[in-house]
Amino acid sequence: MRKADMATAFRIAAIPVIAYAVLLKMNPIIPVALFIAALVSDGIDGFFALSEVSKGKIGFGTYLRYAMGDDAAARMVAGYKPKIAKIAKWGPRMDIAGDRMVEYSLWMLFTYVRILPFYVILLVLAVHSIADALMGGKGTSSKTKTRFARIVYTSKTSRLIANVLKALTFSYLMLVYISGWNLQIGYALAALLVIFVTLRGTAEIYESVLAD
Repeated sequence: MRKADMATAFRIAAIPVIAYAVLLKMNPIIPVALFIAALVSDGIDGFFALSEVSKGKIGFGTYLRYAMGDDAAARMVAGYKPKIAKIAKWGPRMDIAGDRMVEYSLWMLFTYVRILPFYVILLVLAVHSIADALMGGKGTSSKTKTRFARIVYTSKTSRLIANVLKALTFSYLMLVYISGWNLQIGYALAALLVIFVTLRGTAEIYESVLAD
């Protein structure tokens, strides 16, 4: 199995462990640490894929500079990125599936334990379902053509904000359920995440409908 696929497999396998650690109210360090590790694996699998397709020419230092917005590293990575789909047809798709499974599972978990209202997960599912259905016919999000979609959805800044919000929101909600932390702060974080998810989903829909 490719290293990139192993990172994705770890992310998916961590889902039931995280969920049951929360439901059983285990030491919160366990589910929070596993969740953060799952988020980190989402970036690591990208490095593994680039390292494989470049035959080691893209090292971790180069990948880190690319992630931080270095133009020279970005140009180097850009030459190899299109080749990933050729050697790993299902890898990028499973990466997206892994992301969705982790996110949906946590929304469902906190709806199930009555931390979040039911309409929240309905909104998230509706936005993602419409965006995924439309983008499925256009190709991956890395091929976005509109400026709005590039800024709001595919840019490194947008992805960083999304991952930070997910880390803060879901980790804090775990602490709300397990340790009784302030629920109002959890609501505020969840609201920010839902707003950003909706904004990014709107960018995908805009790209699908209006891009040439």
